[in-house]
Amino acid sequence: MNEELRTKILALLDQHRIMTIATLRPDGWPQATTVGYVNEGLTLYFLCGLDSQKAANLARDDRVSLTIDHDTPQVMEITGLSMAARAQAVVDRSEAEKVLRMLPLKYPEQVSLPGPMPTAEQVRIFRVTPTIISVLDYTKGFGHTDLVVI
Repeated sequence: MNEELRTKILALLDQHRIMTIATLRPDGWPQATTVGYVNEGLTLYFLCGLDSQKAANLARDDRVSLTIDHDTPQVMEITGLSMAARAQAVVDRSEAEKVLRMLPLKYPEQVSLPGPMPTAEQVRIFRVTPTIISVLDYTKGFGHTDLVVI
């Protein structure tokens, strides 16, 4: 991947904090869900409940599709990312604790939670590793995308 595209991808990942992630349900239908995320370079992390449908879906099939974007008043200003990726549960305690420390940095406006910050034992943390990234940039033309294979 060229440096210009890498810089653009990292900028989009760093400026946003919500993604829509699609997993595969047992019946084969995709299930799209909006989640918050943090990233370390191109690696993304998200949390979900231990018994959530996402966690169950990913236990069966680790393939995901996701989008990261934002609302814009003009169609030709649309920018964002879509990815094909693999999502693995984080089992290393130090990696999980690092992710939990990263969350407040991504959400500095968050003054408090309805309870204490969850611990690594109370949530399932997933590491999302992209295999294909599509960089969407309508400012370069309607539907313009640059495809990056990782």
